[in-house]
Amino acid sequence: MAGLTVRQVSKRFGAVEVLKDVSLDIEDGAFTVLVGPSGCGKSTLLSIIAGLETASAGDIEIGGRSMNGVAAKNRNIAMVFQTYALYPAMTVRQNVTFGMECRGVPKARQKEAVERVARLLQIEPLLDRRPAQLSGGQRQRVAMGRALVRDPALFLFDEPLSNLDAQLRVEMRAEIKQLHARIGTTCVYVTHDQVEAMTMATRIAVMNQGKVQQFADPDTIYNRPANLFVARFMGAPPMNTMQARLEGDGDAVQAVIGTGDNAVRLAVSGAADRFLPYRGTGVVLGIRPECIAEPQRRFGADDAPPTMIDAVVEMTEPTGAETIVMLGLGGQRTIGRVAADMRLPVGSTQRFSIDTRKLCLFDPATERLIA
Repeated sequence: MAGLTVRQVSKRFGAVEVLKDVSLDIEDGAFTVLVGPSGCGKSTLLSIIAGLETASAGDIEIGGRSMNGVAAKNRNIAMVFQTYALYPAMTVRQNVTFGMECRGVPKARQKEAVERVARLLQIEPLLDRRPAQLSGGQRQRVAMGRALVRDPALFLFDEPLSNLDAQLRVEMRAEIKQLHARIGTTCVYVTHDQVEAMTMATRIAVMNQGKVQQFADPDTIYNRPANLFVARFMGAPPMNTMQARLEGDGDAVQAVIGTGDNAVRLAVSGAADRFLPYRGTGVVLGIRPECIAEPQRRFGADDAPPTMIDAVVEMTEPTGAETIVMLGLGGQRTIGRVAADMRLPVGSTQRFSIDTRKLCLFDPATERLIA
């Protein structure tokens, strides 16, 4: 196993700069997910780590050794692609051993490696089949098996589940996570799916327009997003972001949404001195949908009563396990999550409970987190 360091990496394709001074320090054995919208540079970064692309500037280190000028075949990495890239005329066994054949690995070691990987991935009954006889999930296991027999220092995954249906993606997410727990090899995984990122990663790098917006553990990414992009990108539904202003004296600070009779006041906790420059001025308030719930909901382990507000129901989306509700909060459209059995007629005014402990405030000019 080995750690990975990405130091001030930039990449240009002609006049277009797709990566801009990207730096990451990935610990040995970590499962790091690169997530972001299409075109943000995450797959280009993975290709540079793999040695399939050359950085315009910066350095890649694997296990403390610089990879600048080192060919992909000499980096001791294994890559699992989106398209599986299996040879259709070969059996599963032949696909898994093909790389070892090319490297001249003795037949006895090949047999031992195939048996070990087949047990690990539960593909033993498939070894004599060809790719056309396999399901999408089985093909993905074979692609991972081909990578595993190398016993690499680093695993790279380039959106490996994007071609699978929704149920199979859930199953394969769990399998990859369990596989990482068993082998402990450093993994870098690219996806545009935030659910994959949140459920699989030990650390997440959120990327946009060639830059890393935030690099942290999933809990920090979700609850303390570094800026408005991360807040709005991570989560399904995403964080509500609303125009608000700060009022109050001393430590009693409130975020006020709307004006007049429609105004909603929410207590803001945290170090009061951080809010001083913003008192009486505008901020962007962020609140996750699950922090707006049915009135009987209690948040957290303590018995402190939540803030109650009245709001007009604009639309509901029952999902079975819960109901997503759109409501007007201080004149701004907001999304909440309530119990599936809560009846919410559209157009009616209903009472909701708000968890103010998890409010986030952002600077409207820089879009960065204030508190």
